[in-house]
Amino acid sequence: MDLTMSIAALSTNMHMAQLQQDVGCAVLDNSLENLEIMGQGMIKMIESSVTPELGQNIDLYL
Repeated sequence: MDLTMSIAALSTNMHMAQLQQDVGCAVLDNSLENLEIMGQGMIKMIESSVTPELGQNIDLYL
């Protein structure tokens, strides 16, 4: 009976470890998605802050 309890405990511990790993991967995936969205937002902000017509025409007088 002691061996059966050990196998059951080992099985439970293995499943708990797998669950922790799965949750950690899901949190990491969510974080990566959020970072990608934030990066896209920053790119849009940078693009909108630049005035594209600035510097296209230069007046030269001698």
